[in-house]
Amino acid sequence: MALASIAQAGQGLLQAKSRVACVPMPEALTHELSDQVLTISFNRPEKKNALTMAMYDALFSRLQQGEEESAVRAIVIRGEGGSFTAGNDLGDFMRDPPSSMDSPVGRVLGLLPQLRTPVIAAVNGAAVGIGTTLLMHCDLVYCSDRSKFKMPFVPLGLCPEAGSSYLLPRLAGRVKATELLLLGESFDAATALDIGLVNEVLSAEALDERVRNVALKIAALPPASVRLTKSLISQAQRDMLHAAMEREGDLFLERLRSPEAGEAMQAFFQKRAPDFSKFE
Repeated sequence: MALASIAQAGQGLLQAKSRVACVPMPEALTHELSDQVLTISFNRPEKKNALTMAMYDALFSRLQQGEEESAVRAIVIRGEGGSFTAGNDLGDFMRDPPSSMDSPVGRVLGLLPQLRTPVIAAVNGAAVGIGTTLLMHCDLVYCSDRSKFKMPFVPLGLCPEAGSSYLLPRLAGRVKATELLLLGESFDAATALDIGLVNEVLSAEALDERVRNVALKIAALPPASVRLTKSLISQAQRDMLHAAMEREGDLFLERLRSPEAGEAMQAFFQKRAPDFSKFE
């Protein structure tokens, strides 16, 4: 079967109830609906909330719930235990790597740009890989002053994903985006604020309360007006974003099978520096 694009995977996901109805909700991802705010929490603090395929399935299901239920006016995504998420759990990821965009990861990435319900992220601690690129699809992002962001795709022999090759230059400018994506180095909360990735930097103690108050404000607004405004903001870039995600998705899957990625992953598990000197 030909590889499906992320953009195509996103189309019609809101009607795909039968595929997720039987997905069990692992304890590693929890949710709570209160005062019309759906709060989704990564809850695997012993692994810095690294994401497994089961967690992606659960995340897709809960995001879909937030879109379909009239009782949900805002969605909050956060992490427990001092981390947002360290990105993909590489052990789980490499045991069952995605072979198409019709995978748990692909379904989440396909759904995010389609959501009409506002999504607010509360970032505390590590936000690695998709932990950073996911934020570019959120409507509002707040982080603590101890947050660290990183997109280590190139050092892992991969390429940008989740539309970041399109979205990040629009936020940070081409030169800064090239630095962050090409070198894959960590950057702090002040840099995230400076490039427009986050709305505000707070103390770790104040973060959840601030995000909760913002979510409650949105939940109290006229819901149709909120959805329309979100759609108008994103409509102009939607086609370009889908095209970028399509290109990235196909190339990311190709890179997963590359010798360079194999060396990077092997080095990670062997706890050594990778050696790319033999590659051209």
